[in-house]
Amino acid sequence: MGKTSVTIKDVAHRAGVSIATISHVLNGSAPVSERTRTRVLAAAAELGYRPSAMARGLRAQASRIIGYYWHHVPPDKWHPIRDRFLSSIAGAAEAQGYHILTFTHSPHDRSWCPYEELMLTGQVDGFILSDTSRDDERIRRLLERGFPFVAFGRANEEWDFPYVDVDGEAGARQAVEHLVSLGHRRIGLIAWPEESLSGQYRYQGYVRALESAGIAPDPAWIVRCEHTEAAGRLAMRTLLDLPSGRRPSALVAVSDLMAIGAMNALYEAGLQPGQDVAVVGFDDIPMAQYVRPALTTLRQPIAEVGERVVGMLLRLLQGEDLAERTVLLPPSLIVRDSSGEVVAR
Repeated sequence: MGKTSVTIKDVAHRAGVSIATISHVLNGSAPVSERTRTRVLAAAAELGYRPSAMARGLRAQASRIIGYYWHHVPPDKWHPIRDRFLSSIAGAAEAQGYHILTFTHSPHDRSWCPYEELMLTGQVDGFILSDTSRDDERIRRLLERGFPFVAFGRANEEWDFPYVDVDGEAGARQAVEHLVSLGHRRIGLIAWPEESLSGQYRYQGYVRALESAGIAPDPAWIVRCEHTEAAGRLAMRTLLDLPSGRRPSALVAVSDLMAIGAMNALYEAGLQPGQDVAVVGFDDIPMAQYVRPALTTLRQPIAEVGERVVGMLLRLLQGEDLAERTVLLPPSLIVRDSSGEVVAR
């Protein structure tokens, strides 16, 4: 049975309930037991049921709600970029008469489950996605359902979906070019694990910038780790263990939090960031300007990202075509003391 032919009657038959019960679950028009509700939503998901465009349009007039997945971040993985993005999309949406509904899911659910429930029950008009991954299941399923969404981040080059992203490759290139201009030739990288899509873009920028400068990247200069201060500290210790003639004189970290960990490791080794080893981060979190030395970093235009994402989604909800379906915004290099001065060539 093709997804376009699935009706509410088909869902009722699969779930073993009446059409009225299906309506009560999807529209929230009457109380239904949790067991029945779960069975109905599972049947709708299995059949690929999608509410009619007319019904969705009627709900949209009353909803004006945009869904955004939010999850708890452990203190050691603190990520203020996500906080700034949420603030940005909330302000941009409210300026247009919309509101952001944040939601999460239980540890026992798959990441797709809350999206499907909100979509089937008509509680949201569309979704904003962030923290995207390669071949992101949420994006694949939303494309299959034809449900409106815009992502902050990419998934792969084959899927055609609307997104806004920060050009991490261009940012890492700026960081390396800055360090090369100061005379550094041995430049290390503290990177995220390979499965991180945004981390891979930053890694590519690092490698290509070195190659453009005529520097062959040394695999020993690259340490991959999780997004924590402690992991950045351990990664820096690994780099410091290299022989003196191979040890990096400068470092790029793919996040400020990891860069701060690297600076702490330098202090513990009796070295001075910005003098003995130059350090550049990525994000320009609020703390970056207050650590000592102040951190040279790449500033992401998060406010603009949020405004662009909301604007694109609202145009989709109004049935308009997007002049630009994919937007890459460049970060800005903010030079502070941690990258130091010109070194002897």
